[in-house]
Amino acid sequence: MAPSNCTIKSHETALRGARPASIEIERQGDVCILRCHGSLLAGLDADYVQAKIEEFKQLKCNRVLADLRNVPCIGSSGIAFIVGVYTSIVRTSGGRFVVTGAGPMVQRVLEITRLSTVIPLAADLGSGLEALRA
Repeated sequence: MAPSNCTIKSHETALRGARPASIEIERQGDVCILRCHGSLLAGLDADYVQAKIEEFKQLKCNRVLADLRNVPCIGSSGIAFIVGVYTSIVRTSGGRFVVTGAGPMVQRVLEITRLSTVIPLAADLGSGLEALRA
C-alpha cells in the first residue's frame, strides 16, 4: 500500500495536494544531472517534460544522471520521462544513463516495470557519478 503522500483519491485531488513536479538540469563537466523534485504522477504537463528532454539534448550530454531523491512517488508520466531520457541518451547516441536516489516507492515502480533491469540504479549521487565515469 502506498504511503499517504502518494495515495491518489482522484486526479483533481492529486494535482491539488501534490507538490508540483520540477526538473532542473545541471551540467558538471561531461555529465548532465537531472534533479527531479515532487511527485512525477499522471497529470504532469507532457509539454513541460518534453521541453526538459529537449533542453538536455541541446547540451549534447552523453552521460546523464537522474537524481530522484526528492521524488516520493512516480507514475506513468514519470516513467515516460525516464524512458524518454534513456532512449535519447543510450539507444540513440550510445551514451550512459543512471538513476540515483530512488526511494522505496519509486524503486518499487522501477522494479515492477522492469526498468531496473535495463537502467542502472545507484544509491546516491556519488555512486551514480562513479558508475557513469567508470
